[in-house]
Amino acid sequence: MLLKIFNNYLFNIIIYSLFCLIMSNRKTIPLDFLKPVLELEYQIQQLSKVANTSKLQIDQELKSFQFELGALKKDIFNSLTPLQRLHLVRQADRPTTLDYIPYLMDEWIEIHGDRAGTDDSAMVTGIGRFREKTVVFIGHQRGKDTKDNVVRNFGMASPGGYRKALRLMQHADRFNFPIFTFIDTPGAWAGIEAEQLGQGEAIAVNLREMFSFNVPIICTVLGEGGSGGALGIGIGDKILMLEYAVYTVATPEACAAILWKDSKKSLEAAEALKITSADLQLLGIIDDIVEEPIGGSQSNPIFAANILKNKLDYELNNLMILSSDERKKMRYDKFRKMGTFYEVL
Repeated sequence: MLLKIFNNYLFNIIIYSLFCLIMSNRKTIPLDFLKPVLELEYQIQQLSKVANTSKLQIDQELKSFQFELGALKKDIFNSLTPLQRLHLVRQADRPTTLDYIPYLMDEWIEIHGDRAGTDDSAMVTGIGRFREKTVVFIGHQRGKDTKDNVVRNFGMASPGGYRKALRLMQHADRFNFPIFTFIDTPGAWAGIEAEQLGQGEAIAVNLREMFSFNVPIICTVLGEGGSGGALGIGIGDKILMLEYAVYTVATPEACAAILWKDSKKSLEAAEALKITSADLQLLGIIDDIVEEPIGGSQSNPIFAANILKNKLDYELNNLMILSSDERKKMRYDKFRKMGTFYEVL
């Protein structure tokens, strides 16, 4: 029995270390599939410099190159593999919750603390004005560099983070404020202290309570949605997902390490896990896909935020027409249907 407990403990430490390694290398992951785009962009920049310094009239040639660049980007991003999408959303320049909030909210204020002595920086919460409506927003927050990632714990929330989220959601339910959640985490923090503080219990309570709230809840997967860490703020009336985002029960690296004892098989794991927005919509896990600019949200964060804002407004208006009982039944039925299948004898 002791050996089994020790093995489970050791396994959690290994997976946690793998998470940290993945996230700490977020900025240095080589995106080989983008090399043709970067090379063509560099050539266009050099050509523009030559044109400016020598006053050559090559506008038509530049337009031709720009058109070629757009077509190349479209071809590449329309054929990304699941693992390539995962690498894309792990880039440091990918917009985070706090990058989107100023564009989504007309005015807003961040709320800190779980009223139990902690304030987890990996989970941000607040109240804002969204197109004349007061809403509560909750989202995972990862860092932009190594120092910021240490502060944000690589976007992996602790039990205090989920309890902070629950406090704000209960406030929203009490005062009839709709709830927006933004998912962007490789998973909940799996450290020793997190287990001691009741990580599983904190997430489980959030799941139970989110099913019971009377107010509209819209969840959006912004980047990487991983495991129970994502589900802790992922129960809603509408589940949206950005076009290139991923949503998975475990990272492909962790899945490959568990199934084949070889993290190099992450490509096969990513294909099998069905982590892309198109796959998950087909399976009924998410409700709709939010379009991103070619190149991902990082290529044009303001444009991406405007698309998301319009989508949130549309979905919220439709949900507010329904009664609270209708929304709760729809929410319950949605999640009860997930994972159902039929056997043909």
